Amino acid sequence: MQSSMRMSKLLGRTLRQAPAEAETDNHKLLLRARIVAQLAAGVYSYLPIGWRVVQRIEQVIREEMDREGGQEVNLAALQPAELWQESGRYESVDVLFKVYDRREREHVLGPTHEEVICDIVRHDVQSYRSLPILPYQIQTKFRDEARPRGGLMRVREFIMKDLYSFDADWEGLDESYQKMVGAYTRVFDRCGVPTVAVEADSGAIGGKDSQEFLFLTEIGEDDALLCLKCNYAANAEKAEFRKPVVDAGEPRGLEKVHTPGTKTIDAVAGLLGVPTAHTLKAVFYVADGKPVFVAIRGDLEVNEVKLKNALHATDLAMADDATVARMGAVAGFASPIGISRVTVVADDSAQTANLVAGANETDYHYRDANLGRDWRADIVTDIALARAGDACPRCGAALEVRRGIEMGHVFKLGTVYTEKMGVTYLDDEGKSHPIVMGCYGIGVGRLLAAVVEANHDERGIIWPREVAPFDVHLVALNADRPEVRDAAESFFADLQAAGLRVLYDDREETAGVKFNDADLLGMPWRLTVSPRTLERGAVELKRRTDKEFESVPIGEAVARAIQALGGATPIGSSDT
Repeated sequence: MQSSMRMSKLLGRTLRQAPAEAETDNHKLLLRARIVAQLAAGVYSYLPIGWRVVQRIEQVIREEMDREGGQEVNLAALQPAELWQESGRYESVDVLFKVYDRREREHVLGPTHEEVICDIVRHDVQSYRSLPILPYQIQTKFRDEARPRGGLMRVREFIMKDLYSFDADWEGLDESYQKMVGAYTRVFDRCGVPTVAVEADSGAIGGKDSQEFLFLTEIGEDDALLCLKCNYAANAEKAEFRKPVVDAGEPRGLEKVHTPGTKTIDAVAGLLGVPTAHTLKAVFYVADGKPVFVAIRGDLEVNEVKLKNALHATDLAMADDATVARMGAVAGFASPIGISRVTVVADDSAQTANLVAGANETDYHYRDANLGRDWRADIVTDIALARAGDACPRCGAALEVRRGIEMGHVFKLGTVYTEKMGVTYLDDEGKSHPIVMGCYGIGVGRLLAAVVEANHDERGIIWPREVAPFDVHLVALNADRPEVRDAAESFFADLQAAGLRVLYDDREETAGVKFNDADLLGMPWRLTVSPRTLERGAVELKRRTDKEFESVPIGEAVARAIQALGGATPIGSSDT
C-alpha cells in the first residue's frame, strides 16, 4: 500500500450532499467521503481511502489476535453443502447463498467457517499435545440478508475476522474465551469505539455462553438492558430480571365468571378489579410447524428468543386464527385449562397462585386458576421479556434500556460441532474425547462504520490516529504559483521521509473546497501551504478537532508535525 497519495490522482470524488437513501451519520459520511461505493442493496466496494482504513483496522485486529497466540489462516469461501449437512445447519441457517457447479454439486458461499475449520482440525489434530490452538482469518463472507440496511451495518457481502479456539477441556475453553474478551476490548479501544460487553443469545451459532460487544448509540439495532449500580448487562434477547412477587394467598377453588366483551388483559382486569399481575395471558405460536400454547402472567410480555430456545425450535411464528381454533382455544378468552395434544410452555411467573384465566368460552373467564392443579405445562421456564424499569437480577436496581450496535460476538461453543463432525483428540491414556471449541467474530466493515459514527462532527469524519488512512492532510493553496508548488512538494517529500503518511491536495481548487474536503476526510492533522503563509516564512498546522491553527516556521514544520502526532508511524506491515 502506498504510504502517501496525491488527491489529483485519487479515485473517488467527494460529494457535497449524501444520497437520499443514507439515513445515519456514518452512512452519509462514508458515501460523501467516497470511503465506499454502493453496487447493490447490501453490497459495497471500498475505494482507496476506505480500503486504507480497512487495512489499518485489520492490522490492529491481527496484532491483538497474534498477541494471544492466534495463527492466521485463510479458509475456503466456497464450501461443499455436505459439510453443512454434516453439522446440521444446512436447513436451519436461512441466510445461506447456495450455488451449483457445472456437475450440479451444491456448495455454500461461506457466511461463517465453523464447518471448514472443524474439517481441517479433525484431520490435523490427533493428540492433546497439539492443544490449544487459535486459528483465525480475516475474509469476505456472504449472507443472504432479507433486508440489508444501515450502510455497512447489515450487508450481504462483508469482511469479517473470525477466530476459533480448540481446547482439551472446558477449563481450557474458559481461558481461551477470557483471552479473546481482553483482546476484543483492546481492539475496540484502539479503534476509538467505546463498547460494553453484554450477555447474549448464541443464535444460529449455538453453544453455551456468549457475549456481544455493543457500541451504545441511538442508531443501534439491538436493545441492551443495563444496570448502572452493579454493571449487569445483557442483550434484550437474553436479559433476565427479578419478576415482581405477587402474593395471592393460598390456592382457592376454581370459579367461572361472566366477562362479556373482555378480550384483553386490561379489560378483564378492570372488570374484575384485579391487577394485571393477577391474570394469565395466552399467546399462540407455531414452532417448526407445530402449534404451541404459551402462558405468561398478564403483566409480562413474551421474549420470543427465549421461547424459541426453550423449544429448541428452528422456526417460530405467531399462529393464525385457524390454528388457534384447532387448539381448542377461544381467542380473547383462552387459557391452557382443558387444552390437550398441544405443547404448552409456561413462563415461571405463571406459577403465581389464583390467576384469572380464560375459560375457552366466549365471554367467560375463570378466577383462581392454578398451574399444576387446573392446567399443566410441558415446559416451565423463564420466557419473559425484560423491559426498562424492571429489577436487575443481581442487585434489584432498575434496569435501563439502551440501543447499541454489535461490534463483536464471542461464543463458548463447547462440543456442539466437534461431536457432530468427529473432531476429537487422544488424551495421555489414549482415550478419545471431543475437542472443546469457541468462536469469536468481528465485522470489519461494521467496525469501520462505528469508528465514523463515534468520531465525527458536523463537518465530517475525525479519524482516530490508530486507524487513520493518512497522518497529515497537506493542502497547497494557489498551487499554480511556483513558490507554493515547490514548497508543498518539498513538504510532501520530507513528511514521507520522516515516516508520515500524507494525503497531498495538489488539485486546482479553491481554498473553500480544499478545506471542506480536509474536514470531511478527517485526517488527524492538516498542514497548509499558501502564498500568505510563505510570506511569513511559515506554514499552518491544525489538528482536525481544533478550531484554530498554529503558525509554524517552515524549517520546523516537519519536526512539529511528528511531535504533534506523537511520533512517526512506522511504514511497514500495516502498509503492505
